[in-house]
Amino acid sequence: MTRPDQPIRLYRMALSGHCHRVELFLSLLGLPYEMVEMDLRTGCHKRPDFLAKNVFGQVPVIEDGDVTLADSNAILVYLEARYAPGRWLPRDAVGAARVQRWLSVAAGPLAFGAAAARVIQLFGRPDDPKPAQLRAEQLLQVMEQELARRPFLAGETPTLADLANYSYVAHAPEGNVSLQPYPAVRAWLARIEALPGFLPMVRSPVGLQARAAA
Repeated sequence: MTRPDQPIRLYRMALSGHCHRVELFLSLLGLPYEMVEMDLRTGCHKRPDFLAKNVFGQVPVIEDGDVTLADSNAILVYLEARYAPGRWLPRDAVGAARVQRWLSVAAGPLAFGAAAARVIQLFGRPDDPKPAQLRAEQLLQVMEQELARRPFLAGETPTLADLANYSYVAHAPEGNVSLQPYPAVRAWLARIEALPGFLPMVRSPVGLQARAAA
């Protein structure tokens, strides 16, 4: 496997599932990397030096030699193509499309469901969490049906589809979304967590997670 000439620099916020999916993939690939922790409360992501890296002012961002790249799913695709081609993203048309379907899910129903419900609890936002929780439950019902038929989201082996969706599903209880009704989803999470090089995301004592820690 190709390796970078120097550690990949990852600009991240530890509580972000978007950042975690990139850090998880770096760990699974065994690539050297260094983290630059971004305290978004200070507005550092809106300063000119960071906006030069990502005009949207969002994390994660990676710097890999002369390549600077933003957007978690785009970063996953880049890392796979450069350092593990064909291992995490099929090159046949149907296989690639199946993975892309779940990358779209991660950017849509997951982001506006489980991820949004978690943010409301994590940062004490005044938003009504129920719409986000409902979207999360609807997605989990679909995932449960899919994962009852196969071990991973896009097929028989783990792909970028699984990495893009893992973090916010695993942390859905922090947004008061229970995983107990979904045994196939929980078994899938366990399969991801058993992968060599797996790296967990820090858990926050909010929502159902707070009750579990009590």
